Amino acid sequence: MSGDISRGKLCEDLNRMSLQLNQDLDMMTEEMENITVKLSWMAYDMVVLRSSLDLHENIRNLEKEFLQCKAVICGPEVGQDRESRSADEDHSIPQQ
Repeated sequence: MSGDISRGKLCEDLNRMSLQLNQDLDMMTEEMENITVKLSWMAYDMVVLRSSLDLHENIRNLEKEFLQCKAVICGPEVGQDRESRSADEDHSIPQQ
């Protein structure tokens, strides 16, 4: 009788651990996908910016206008995050 109880508890523990492992793996997979997308955008930005300096300035102007529109639509606190970042970050990576 006690063997059945401990066997049932063991199965329950294994199922719980398996579920937690699956959740952790899903979370890590999604995080790696996000990193891959960001890396792809960084590579794209490097190619584009090195090929056309005028395009770099246009992208910055477009980003500035986008942030202004976003601030009007979503409120000023949303748009201020990116405007307050350091000057050495010239271009942005789209966020999902």
